[in-house]
Amino acid sequence: MIFDVFSTLAKRFFSGNLVLQIAVGIVCGVLVGQFAPDLALSSQLLGDFFVKALKAIAPILVFILVMAAIANHKQSQHTHIRPVLFLYVLGTFVASLTAVAFSFLFPTQLVLSASDMSRAAPQGLGEVLQTLVFNVVDNPINALLQGNYVGILAWAIGLGFGLRHASESSKQFLQELADSVTKLVNVIIRLAPFGIFGLVANTIAETGFDALLGYSHLLTVLIGAMLFIALVTNPLLVFWKLRRNPYPLVFKCLKESGLTAFFTRSSAANIPVNMSLCKRLDLDEDTYSVSIPLGATINMAGAAITITVLTLAAVNTLAIPVDFGTAFLLSIIAAVSACGASGVAGGSLLLIPLACSLFNISNEVAMQVVSVGFVIGVLQDSAETALNSSTDALFTAAACLSEDKA
Repeated sequence: MIFDVFSTLAKRFFSGNLVLQIAVGIVCGVLVGQFAPDLALSSQLLGDFFVKALKAIAPILVFILVMAAIANHKQSQHTHIRPVLFLYVLGTFVASLTAVAFSFLFPTQLVLSASDMSRAAPQGLGEVLQTLVFNVVDNPINALLQGNYVGILAWAIGLGFGLRHASESSKQFLQELADSVTKLVNVIIRLAPFGIFGLVANTIAETGFDALLGYSHLLTVLIGAMLFIALVTNPLLVFWKLRRNPYPLVFKCLKESGLTAFFTRSSAANIPVNMSLCKRLDLDEDTYSVSIPLGATINMAGAAITITVLTLAAVNTLAIPVDFGTAFLLSIIAAVSACGASGVAGGSLLLIPLACSLFNISNEVAMQVVSVGFVIGVLQDSAETALNSSTDALFTAAACLSEDKA
């Protein structure tokens, strides 16, 4: 009897509306974090379990899906990787320019204090690009263990092309393996309401809302710029590709990808979510199996905004004059650096000293700016990841649907 009841509840849960379930998890997490902090801290186990499960399955999913897609690709099939890559690069650069405009329109000043940062920032753009290039030739086992998606993609593509000459039975086995991993991913994604409940409850219990009030202006500029990209420039780029109302697709990607990414705060962990979304949108699997993990590595509009806004906040605090040419150069540096953010420990925040060096700001002061970034990271990193990850799915969908229409 008890087993039957449990079975019925489980079936209803797994067949229910996932977005609605996540919304309920968010509300419950806020309430528990605010009014039962001890219980909220314990619930972090749910959040950690969910994020760890996603991060564990994502490298395997990417490796097998890309390898299977390339191995089973027919010569007559056409993929849309090139237009997706163009949108990635253009979108990241536009995000940098937007961040410059927001920083000039709403100048921000910081209260800088000494900060001991144990992690080293990259010393130049060459170091960022070198890390990115060396990740391509990483040991495949190490790439899977470390979540190095550039290396995973490189090995998956190479093996995929090699397996195109394999027997049909071997190719069929690869496809069945990819289908099996996809089903496992779907099960993990259905656990999102519980995981997000734990993440939200723990965040509210640990930081509350007071810690963020002192940086409200900075957060407003950062998140305002990200919202402008998500709701204005990205839709314009999608409209340019599709020549139709872009907002249904934009809102679908924000709701089904951005919402989950906001709380997991990991583009890598959100790869399975984006893969599942692209499948439901009936996009070309040969395209999204490559473009989604690649986007988690190089499509970094949110990171470009973070680097630009925090750098110009430091510049404004130190009363350093900025002309148009320097601001434009900062946009280029921020966009290129953002593409390498995933290859640097600490992500976008530790690339701020690199951008600050353009204005001869000392590394000591720059690292104080980084420390401010860690304070506001609860919201900044969440919003940044939501923008980055939802844009991966959005631009992939726009490119695929545009090519199919043509």
